[in-house]
Amino acid sequence: MSTAMRVRPAARAGRTPMVVRLLVLATFVVILNETIMINAIPRLMESLRITEQSAQWVSTAFMLTMAAVIPVTGWFLQRVSTRRAFGIAMGVFLTGTVVAAAAPVFEVLLLGRIVQAVGTAVMMPLLMTTLMTVVPEQDRGRVMGNVTLAMSVAPALGPTVSGLILQFGSWRLLFLVVLPIAAVVTVFGLRRVDNVGEPAVSSIDWPSVVVATLGFGGLVYGLSLFGETGGSVAVGIGIVVAGALAIAVFVLRQLKLQRGGAPLLDLRTFLHRTYTLSLVLMAVGFLAMLGSMILLPLYLQNLRGLSPLQTGLLVMPGGLAMGLLGPTVGKVFDRFGSRPLVLPGSIGTVLALAGFTQVSATMPYWEVLGLHVLLMLSLATTFTPVFTLGMGALPPHLYSHGSSMLGTLQQVAAAFGTALVVTVMSSRATHLAAQGVAAVPAQIGGMKLAFVVATALALVTIVVAVRLPNRAPAETQEA
Repeated sequence: MSTAMRVRPAARAGRTPMVVRLLVLATFVVILNETIMINAIPRLMESLRITEQSAQWVSTAFMLTMAAVIPVTGWFLQRVSTRRAFGIAMGVFLTGTVVAAAAPVFEVLLLGRIVQAVGTAVMMPLLMTTLMTVVPEQDRGRVMGNVTLAMSVAPALGPTVSGLILQFGSWRLLFLVVLPIAAVVTVFGLRRVDNVGEPAVSSIDWPSVVVATLGFGGLVYGLSLFGETGGSVAVGIGIVVAGALAIAVFVLRQLKLQRGGAPLLDLRTFLHRTYTLSLVLMAVGFLAMLGSMILLPLYLQNLRGLSPLQTGLLVMPGGLAMGLLGPTVGKVFDRFGSRPLVLPGSIGTVLALAGFTQVSATMPYWEVLGLHVLLMLSLATTFTPVFTLGMGALPPHLYSHGSSMLGTLQQVAAAFGTALVVTVMSSRATHLAAQGVAAVPAQIGGMKLAFVVATALALVTIVVAVRLPNRAPAETQEA
């Protein structure tokens, strides 16, 4: 695959280029939708008469679609200008928003979410590749702190925003409120976004796209079946195995295509150790964040009886703290490197999730609030340095591949985490209920086990954080 963009001169040190600011704003708006439906799951279950496993697919399908589409964006961004890519992405997103708002049944709502995700999938690599091209290395931590606001805080604030909106009407308002905001951002962006580089001729390997979609989709769909009854576990295991085999085929095909210079995803990014470690830490961190975010609304609304508004207000301080800390973390990283940030952040993430393993029918709300704030602050001190370290370890000709790979695995990890915690919770609750345990204690038992699993996975981030360098090495030559 050829270079995605012709490199233009970097922006003046100390300033964030206007094109990056606009892309951050647009990315914030579209990524907010990744988690905006989490608080609406109980409402969807009642309104559309669907199960908990079905309802969580409004978030899982969104993330899986992004995972399938993001690998294609490397090719897409080569063929169109920055402004045109922005216009197409936001146009598709607006179309999906309209479809979802007008959905008469759950299947149409799911279709609208998938269309939304296609537009969102283009924005993330477009922002990352543009940033790495136009921002000087010494300013990347500061600017990446603002990017963290869009890529991490937006999903963190999704439940809060949805909780506030759901207080005033049905779940359709979630889309009707976003629609005019996204439209204004689109119109303003089309007038002000500058083109970075020029389009270049490139090719795409469609069999790789198909195999990747089947592989990643199979893994998460198979896992989602584990929590259901009626023999679905055996079917789920079969689908997971098939998905893993498809991913193996995808990897082998990319290795073959690399010899001809045109892979869908250039796996030589994994030969850069710092990038690979960053990728692992980001994937596990996002898995833990989205897993906890799907459990908390279910716990607070279904088991503690809070309204969507009360739930949103309870988790709002954590999202706001994450956003406010992001730019500061970037500045600290530029000055001192990753070590004062990533390891303490990883430890804090594990401690917060471990605290959630003690949820009960009487846990004080201040304790829930404190644990959520600790989790969000810990992830804020982790994501910005890891983003910057990972991308900074790659040579420029691998930026588009690196950002696509990062976005793909981030979404797969988030979808995997969402399906995993719901599956574990449902399976444990069903098992306890079969033993004669009352409904509420059984659900709490399921949530405790789900948080235990999330905590165990988060331990991986500490191991990886210890091995990360303080600064990105000068790995500018193709391995």
